[in-house]
Amino acid sequence: MSATTSTSGSGLSLSGLASGMDWTSIINEMLTVQAAPETQMSTEETTDNSVKSAFQTIGTELTTLAGDATTLSNPSFFASRTTSISNSSVASATAASGTPLGTYTFNVTKMATDAVQVGSKAAGKLNSSNNVSNLTLSSAGFANAVTAGTFTVNGKTVTIATSDTLQSVFDQISSVTNGAVTGSYNSTTDEITLSSTSSPSSPITLGSDTDTSNFLQSAELYNNGTGSITSTSALGGVNLGNTLNQANLSTTISDGGSGDGEFKINGVAINFDASTDSVTDVLQKINDSNAGVTATYDSLNDSFELADTTPGNVGISLQDVTGNFLAATGLSSGTLQAGTNLQYSINGGGTLTSQSNTIDAGSSGLTGLSVTALGTGSTAITVASDTSTISSAINSFVTDYNAVQNFISSQTVTTTSSTGTVTPGLLTGNMDAEGIETTLRQLVNASSGTTPGVESLNDLGIASNGQDNTLAVTSSTLTSVLTTNLAAVQKLFSDSSSGIAVTLNSYLGSSTSTTGMLSSGGMLATDENNMTNEANGLATSITNLQAQIAANKTMLTNEFTNMETAINSINTEKEYLNDYFDTSSSASSESAPTAAGSSSTSSSSSSSS
Repeated sequence: MSATTSTSGSGLSLSGLASGMDWTSIINEMLTVQAAPETQMSTEETTDNSVKSAFQTIGTELTTLAGDATTLSNPSFFASRTTSISNSSVASATAASGTPLGTYTFNVTKMATDAVQVGSKAAGKLNSSNNVSNLTLSSAGFANAVTAGTFTVNGKTVTIATSDTLQSVFDQISSVTNGAVTGSYNSTTDEITLSSTSSPSSPITLGSDTDTSNFLQSAELYNNGTGSITSTSALGGVNLGNTLNQANLSTTISDGGSGDGEFKINGVAINFDASTDSVTDVLQKINDSNAGVTATYDSLNDSFELADTTPGNVGISLQDVTGNFLAATGLSSGTLQAGTNLQYSINGGGTLTSQSNTIDAGSSGLTGLSVTALGTGSTAITVASDTSTISSAINSFVTDYNAVQNFISSQTVTTTSSTGTVTPGLLTGNMDAEGIETTLRQLVNASSGTTPGVESLNDLGIASNGQDNTLAVTSSTLTSVLTTNLAAVQKLFSDSSSGIAVTLNSYLGSSTSTTGMLSSGGMLATDENNMTNEANGLATSITNLQAQIAANKTMLTNEFTNMETAINSINTEKEYLNDYFDTSSSASSESAPTAAGSSSTSSSSSSSS
């Protein structure tokens, strides 16, 4: 049997192995013909997406232009004001739209100040008696806590720990100086005194560059060139970091025993817990509240203070509700330094007052003008039309209008190559795009003013360049008209029935409006949706075509493979039959001579016989 009969099933999928026919090429050619529409559909899909993108860009540009038109369609925008100050050290000023034009001379004679509640002495003493043998440095209520280390007296080193008592410090001073210097504490004045025992005229020398403890500074002991040095002030101070009941106040703070202490400042409740809150915590609670005051502790004068956050001749109300925080800190028994009102005059008139350093219409009678006094003195404040801001808005309007027209032109222009090939733009012939281009031109070039000389944009120095749909601004002309006839410019843009900005806004609309180009149901949204639907439909068609081609390829490949299998089977049977008949023929030719020989022999024998 020939070796070709051993071809496997997988081998038969090779094109023409049995048939000798290149059917793979035939299939590919058939599928290529079937796939031909895909190229066209893909091109159309790309074009649809590009058109959609172009309309989206037009929408973005028109949205910007609509914002400009909204500004210019508002009559009050043209009443914008600017202020100038002759003496900026006296005041600053702002003017709202519509503020009466003119120059106003303000003379400030008295500034407004804050009201301040100054508490009485708050801190307790270091000790209740002169005997300080049990008073450790760590528990003593020094305004500045004592640190461990060394300090020097008459050149001798004293070493202390915070666990030492104040008396043991005095004892060490006496010991290291061989009794030349002694220390004592006076509970009446809350002061420490160091005395020379050898002679009152023998000066005591304190401190050195090598000292590591701040004892002398905490005790407020400084060289004075004599044999007696006493603390410069009472030493007891409020420990802001300790809990309220351990803060070294002359009167211990109580929260009523429940941890639910409460007091009110200007009617605003502040809660505290004497065993967990520190003085700093409560001061922060006050400052974070709506009480309208700032709370601080003045360590130099040993007093708590409440200052109004706004100036004016007003008071500060205080009330202990549960516990005694305000009484213990000396605030409720302190004194009120009343705030003062601002006093000023306008254009030489009578004295006016303001409870703060800001003057508004309620005080001055000038609607829209806000003046902030910075110091006493006189200054002229001029209120004028803000033509600079108005000019900037009009220029932005023109710039953004040109941006829309330039983009549409770039998408609708048709170009011709050097060889004469004509290439249309993406939106060439698109009636919607060209309609936007035309309508915008008509709207901005319309005559909408009623004041002679200011009837169109051309009268403001804004005109077409004669070559395309864009506009150009002659700045000098615009500035002149804004200066001399601002009311006419306002009417040109913002007249409720014919103003350029008003009619343009009506045409454009917005994404939230129900009508107009930019509305959700407007032409742009419709065009974008149409392009999206077309592109999606083409994408689906391409996918379906590709699936059909793949299915056809599989079907044709299977059919040709089956053909190869059938042909291979026929060839195998043919070879078998050929082999069979070839073998039979060979056997017959080999047996024929033997029979002839026998016959000859028999014949010979017979003849012989």
